[in-house]
Amino acid sequence: MIAQALNRRNFLLLSGAATLQACGSSRLGTGPASAATVSAVADPAARIVPNAGWSAWVAAFKTRAVSAGISQSVLNRAFQGAGFLPGVIERDRNQTEFKRSFEDYLAIVANDDKISQGRVAFARQRSRLNAIEAKYGVPANVVCAIWGVESNFGTRRGTIPVVSATSTLAFEGRRGAFFEKQLMAALKILQTGDTTPDKLVGSWAGAMGHTQFIPTSYQLFAVDFTGDGRRDIWSEDPSDALASTAAYLSRSGWQRSQPWGREVTSGGLQPDPGGPRFSVGQNFRAIKRYNNSDNYALGVGHLADRLAGGGPLKTPFGPDKYGLTIDQRKLLQTRLTAKGFDTGGADGVLGPKSKAAVAAYQRSVGLEATGNPSPALLAQLG
Repeated sequence: MIAQALNRRNFLLLSGAATLQACGSSRLGTGPASAATVSAVADPAARIVPNAGWSAWVAAFKTRAVSAGISQSVLNRAFQGAGFLPGVIERDRNQTEFKRSFEDYLAIVANDDKISQGRVAFARQRSRLNAIEAKYGVPANVVCAIWGVESNFGTRRGTIPVVSATSTLAFEGRRGAFFEKQLMAALKILQTGDTTPDKLVGSWAGAMGHTQFIPTSYQLFAVDFTGDGRRDIWSEDPSDALASTAAYLSRSGWQRSQPWGREVTSGGLQPDPGGPRFSVGQNFRAIKRYNNSDNYALGVGHLADRLAGGGPLKTPFGPDKYGLTIDQRKLLQTRLTAKGFDTGGADGVLGPKSKAAVAAYQRSVGLEATGNPSPALLAQLG
């Protein structure tokens, strides 16, 4: 059963677009993740477009679902209002293989704003996180850090109907067997009464709730921590989701009273040349069972340390491949924006929008529009 769960997130390439989509800044409300804090803007990928092929596929799938034990009433309710979502196919096909540096990853998942917001969320949920830690042995700050990386402490849980998303991707066929399995699992979630079709929403690829479980992993690991008879990872109360994450890590080999890892001055794991190094052990590997990425596990571990009051990394990162430090990259973004070339913020992460801004500036001054920054370009912008 654990082996099946290893695929929980790998298919989403979450060390890239999908995780980072959930990591943007968002203000925290007064409740666990109050309705005011969760984006109410409809995701463009949720737009239904009539598709006769999808309809025919669903008709055939329903026969298979009944054979698998799904009742006709559940199928009727699940597919009422469901439809083909070309937007999720577009996102699936446009996942980039772009690999962020560890420094960039930390600048997104453990920046100062995220740490400040996270400490507020951690304090608010501390009593229930302590109770979860007592039961499953996974530290409260580690569970809270995963919550922060996956859904920005519950403020970005996804709004796309899971039945529509998984049926669209199963019909499309690139990973049809995988997504049909997710769709079948989603229907079983409805059949057990853990939630209702209108609340069964998540990311474009079916990851759900505060800590972004895909349906098959929900079946394996989700728990009813509140004792209300439902394993509810979707509601404003994050208790079941946080406990389910702890249960996942516990069953993935988490060792009580052991650290996830620590920064060291020599040896160990070093994701970026010239950057900090880490000594890691079994609990680091347990985090990687949640998402099989070194950057992800290190990001969660570092954010967990910061939420618990720890300080920044001791070893600084050196200049990037363009010869710029993170502070220089932030200055570059600030200067570009001041001149009317929008970079989308000054976080020091040179993503597509920053590269486009650099290219636009280069064109405006008669330079070759490479989109690549440099110390000389930064000086010119000054």
